[in-house]
Amino acid sequence: MKKAVIALGGNAISSTGKEDIHGQFANTRKSLEGIMELIKAEYRIAMTHGNGPQVGNALLRVERTMRSIPPLPLGVIVADTEGGMGYMIEQSLQNKLMALGIRRDVVTIVTQVIVDPDDPSIVNPSKYIGPFYTKKQAETLAKAFGWVIKEDSGRGYRRIVPSPVPKRIVNRKTIQTLVDLGTIVIAAGGGGIPVYIENDGSYEGVDAVIDKDRASAVLAHDIDAHTLIFLTDVDCVYLNFNQKNQQALTRLTVAEARKYMAEGQFPAGNMGPKVEAAISFLQAGGQQVVITSLGKAQQAILGDAGTRILR
Repeated sequence: MKKAVIALGGNAISSTGKEDIHGQFANTRKSLEGIMELIKAEYRIAMTHGNGPQVGNALLRVERTMRSIPPLPLGVIVADTEGGMGYMIEQSLQNKLMALGIRRDVVTIVTQVIVDPDDPSIVNPSKYIGPFYTKKQAETLAKAFGWVIKEDSGRGYRRIVPSPVPKRIVNRKTIQTLVDLGTIVIAAGGGGIPVYIENDGSYEGVDAVIDKDRASAVLAHDIDAHTLIFLTDVDCVYLNFNQKNQQALTRLTVAEARKYMAEGQFPAGNMGPKVEAAISFLQAGGQQVVITSLGKAQQAILGDAGTRILR
């Protein structure tokens, strides 16, 4: 059985954060074109997606309605975007399947993801989210909501939140059962909703965000997928990215990926999280990771584009 997790980049649905719902649906339909090759090849598939622009917009709504509507905590905002974006992906994929005469069910699962309540990032948050503010605006919002806000690279002030490491997918058994039956499952959108386990075994939400790439690797492991595919905004992984001597990498081993990470080739704000997630997935038993752009997805799936990282 060929089984893969496909991680759509955060810009697949909203590249600017300003598209209306019609623009977001159009982007979604376009982002799914390459994925159809996997479906035609009868892969069992789970899909994840980013939600950065959507969470930013939701935080703006919270800010601008705070005097008349109770604010939503971050975990609920992640759940909301999981549902809304999952609906767009689900319906767009259903329509493509019908047009091709392919009989496959598609379902969205709003996914809880277990994190460690003692994760260092919870005590010392460092993940910037949402829009930029002036210092005065930041002080007002921090007082109103209890947000932690810091200056971001001299460009203004932004909210910072914890970004704990995902440990396990709460819904993993259901997702795996559906995927193995041939249902295409959209799960762990935006990294999923972070929760921890109380002493009595119950779940409790965390006001945090989980890195989507890390969550995708955990999902792929938890459902026994052999392939993890990252669809992003570059065609492949590069050494010396955006420099005159940049070099495309078409094939990497885990050892080589580790070496280049140590050399600083894959920074945290760029390719770093994807390569880290790839290493984690392969070390846990996965067979291969593919990193490429949405536009090259079809060629990469056939082995003619992108970067393959192998165990």
